[in-house]
Amino acid sequence: MSVYFATGNEVQLFERAYHRRLPVMLTGPTGCGKTRLVEHMGSLLRRPVVTISCHDDLTSSDLVGRFMVTGGDVVWTDGPLTRAVKNGAICYLDEVVEARHDSLAILHSLTDHRRALYLDRAAEVVRAPETFMLVCSYNPAYRSSLKELKPSFRQRFVTIPMRYLAPDREAGVIVAEAGVDPDTAARLVRCATAIRTADEAFHFEPPSTRVLVSAAQLIAAGATELDAADACVLAPLSTDGAITDGLREIAAACLDTAETPGSPH
Repeated sequence: MSVYFATGNEVQLFERAYHRRLPVMLTGPTGCGKTRLVEHMGSLLRRPVVTISCHDDLTSSDLVGRFMVTGGDVVWTDGPLTRAVKNGAICYLDEVVEARHDSLAILHSLTDHRRALYLDRAAEVVRAPETFMLVCSYNPAYRSSLKELKPSFRQRFVTIPMRYLAPDREAGVIVAEAGVDPDTAARLVRCATAIRTADEAFHFEPPSTRVLVSAAQLIAAGATELDAADACVLAPLSTDGAITDGLREIAAACLDTAETPGSPH
């Protein structure tokens, strides 16, 4: 089973929604554990997880399938959503806000009492088995004004808000996944927390637990804390030199700035 550290009652809510055959919408900042939760629940519920990364060019045919020429014959090929429904899997649409609204319309019949997928081109109706679950995720705080989920779409889902782990738990994840000492992990979390607070003024996506693990891995390999934070935490946040300088000052105040790289842990 994949390792997952809960921040609240999200595991219980997810499980209850699954048993009541309700679709779930996970919301929260980038890197707070939305994908990890879905993977964990797949293991817990013993269901395969089919992940679909949403983007501007995602069409309904990309989701449900299309006719293709195979060996001189024209045959219908199921898309990932159709396969997930037929297999009774958990279908996870990551960053669903990035998909086109006309592509999402195909999901309506799966998110109400019908629990069915209508394949108009194939003249087929696929009824979802009890084990099928639809899960979507997105980050509501950093969406573009041109990219918003319609309220009528959001209201089809049980919404489970997610957040970053408490500092001590987040540091524990970093220690477990990167092999650094607890003090180093605690300093990285303190740095991230300070930057996440500064984000309210600068309006960039805050550093995720994922990037802290990457920074910790560089530190475990011998990099200084500040160099690792520069490469993994600060550089991806902004290309504005003034903002980057301000963030580096925040990082320097939180991290061990001694230029004495240690040996790998």
